[in-house]
Amino acid sequence: MTSSYDVKDISLAAAGRQRIEWAYREMPVLRLIRERFAAEKPFKGARISACLHITTETANLGITLKEGGANLVACASNPLSTQDDVAAAMVEYGIPTYAIKGEDENTYYRHINAALDHKPQLTADDGADLVTTLHNKRSDLISGVMGGTEETTTGVIRLRSMAAAGKLPYPLIAVNDAETKYLFDNRYGTGQSTLDGIIRATNVLLAGKNVVVCGYGWCGRGVALRARGMGAQVIVTEVKPVRALEAAMDGNRVMPIAEAAQIGDIFVTVTGDINVIDAANFEAMKDGAILANSGHFNVEINIPALEKMAKSKRNIRPFVDEYTLKNGRRIYLLGEGRLINLAAAEGHPASVMDMSFANQALCLEHLVKNKGKLEARVYSVPEEIDKQVARLKLRAMGIDIDTLTPEQQKYLASWEQGT
Repeated sequence: MTSSYDVKDISLAAAGRQRIEWAYREMPVLRLIRERFAAEKPFKGARISACLHITTETANLGITLKEGGANLVACASNPLSTQDDVAAAMVEYGIPTYAIKGEDENTYYRHINAALDHKPQLTADDGADLVTTLHNKRSDLISGVMGGTEETTTGVIRLRSMAAAGKLPYPLIAVNDAETKYLFDNRYGTGQSTLDGIIRATNVLLAGKNVVVCGYGWCGRGVALRARGMGAQVIVTEVKPVRALEAAMDGNRVMPIAEAAQIGDIFVTVTGDINVIDAANFEAMKDGAILANSGHFNVEINIPALEKMAKSKRNIRPFVDEYTLKNGRRIYLLGEGRLINLAAAEGHPASVMDMSFANQALCLEHLVKNKGKLEARVYSVPEEIDKQVARLKLRAMGIDIDTLTPEQQKYLASWEQGT
């Protein structure tokens, strides 16, 4: 056990270890990668700082990197997403971990700085708080970093903004942009786990409810798909015309948030932007409206405005705060506006995170193999890594697919043949 860590209760480790082992059953791709890493040691001696959701799936990624020879330190990428028993277990696995569910902002950034004290050569981020803290507060460490990975949409947006401003400190791979990540993790993982979090927090019946999904990216598509499957009447709000058109053709009602606010029963934000649901929308909502966020940061719902508008607030059940407005209507905010799938539930199913974290592991290996060859910009996941993850997942699922014949390959590569 490492002597350097900050977790809620180290005695929870035994329970966390059992849950980590259970998740590992559903992570066959990572298992195959771990076996290879254990033999080849691609990270031998490399210091890695990881700022990720501290969950059972993340623990399995951490163990995989450690098996590959990494000297790994982990901290939480969200104050409410930590699973305290898992954090304790990670320490027992020899991974210094700094994460406590419900930690305040000061503790959150103290933990990030503890991970940076490790003087990383590689970073793994989820939301880009590690990278931005490194750039803004710990720039003396930048020269020692060969590269890093970013897990989520919000983080990739931040990194691309940094790159455009000439502020990106080193090469970053946008793991979120891998097809085996966003097509599955964002759509199926977020779709299922968001509703899981809402149901666990509220125990409401979704059938017959008007569920408003704000944003129709891959996460929004997933939430809408699962909500329809449970009998909800789904309304989508969007700012991008192509996505709005797709939402309509997928069978959803599409309208501005000002209209949706008047008829929605449950609202879910998945945009990555600020104040998507704002003060004027709160004023228009029904008595009993439920608000949840599945975007990375707790800014999509204007919580300061809601606090200001409310004449009273009380915690009515775990992860449910009741705000009573001056007009007497009640609005229920779930999980303090943070990621509801991790605040009130367990995050994505392990079988989905298997692909996401396989991409993380292989991209970190790619950075090591290409040390000194990459510029300080945001890179897409190499196509071969994406395909490798898909092949391994298919193999684990017992699915075979066709391959092109030489004749077919020649036809696709030529322009001479027509009718």
